[in-house]
Amino acid sequence: MVAAAFTPMKEAGNINLDRVPFLAEYLVSQKVHGIYVCGSTGEGPSLTGAERKMVAEAFVKAVNKRVPVFVHVGHNSVKEARELASHAQEIGADYISSVAPSYFKINSVSALAKCLAEIAAGAPELPFYYYHIPRLTGMSADMYDFLKQAGSSIPSFAGIKFTSCQINEYQACLNFNAKKYDILYGTDELLLSALAVGAKGYIGSTYGFMAPLYTQLRENFDNGYLEKAQTLQLKSVEMVRIIFKYGGLAAQKVMMKLAGVDCGDVRNPLERLSIGDQKSMEKDLLEAGFFEIA
Repeated sequence: MVAAAFTPMKEAGNINLDRVPFLAEYLVSQKVHGIYVCGSTGEGPSLTGAERKMVAEAFVKAVNKRVPVFVHVGHNSVKEARELASHAQEIGADYISSVAPSYFKINSVSALAKCLAEIAAGAPELPFYYYHIPRLTGMSADMYDFLKQAGSSIPSFAGIKFTSCQINEYQACLNFNAKKYDILYGTDELLLSALAVGAKGYIGSTYGFMAPLYTQLRENFDNGYLEKAQTLQLKSVEMVRIIFKYGGLAAQKVMMKLAGVDCGDVRNPLERLSIGDQKSMEKDLLEAGFFEIA
């Protein structure tokens, strides 16, 4: 279970590095097995390159090798992404990961592999994970076909952060070439479905404030208590429905605050929740049992 970390922000939308050690301690205390920084949850695309380097370095330092740190380096500029990868290696990160450029869309598996190879070359000593999130990047090529080229094109290729609802495609990737690659599932509300087809690892934002729920879900699944696992997954689904009702990432930052870890608000162009919506969401969360989980 790898928690996608939020980037703490100050009131004016500036990064708050002083809060990173506290957030790192909280995540480690929740018994997550890794931390993924500067991704979608961490508002990486809204940060400058310099800010991303500072955030990544702050997390690596605060975590201090207690769990692995994944640094997301994806950028619309491939050269910038490669530079971020080099920096991640320099500061002692454990893994790097990257989305595909999303402004000028990549339209073939071969082009994707070529692009990612250039990025990964910036950190040849670090295992590289492709961050597959077609809903945001528009890159929707079949990942099984991508795996056929990834290993030969990217020497440090380790696997995929698979953030898609296509469980059939995910299962195919898990079993590619005798399960050669690490395919981490990235849709929290479908974790049980992923476990059912063989998932061993998963990355998500709600693991940051509901880790105990997912730990119990995994334990019940592993021990054959499927009905209990289903009940816990439904609780996750209910929480995610509330998140989408109130604005996605902005709602999740409020949930982190309610869980006792204030990471501030989201940065422009995302919109923070109004006071009224925050109070309404807190009421919904109370009724849904959030405070019994967080």
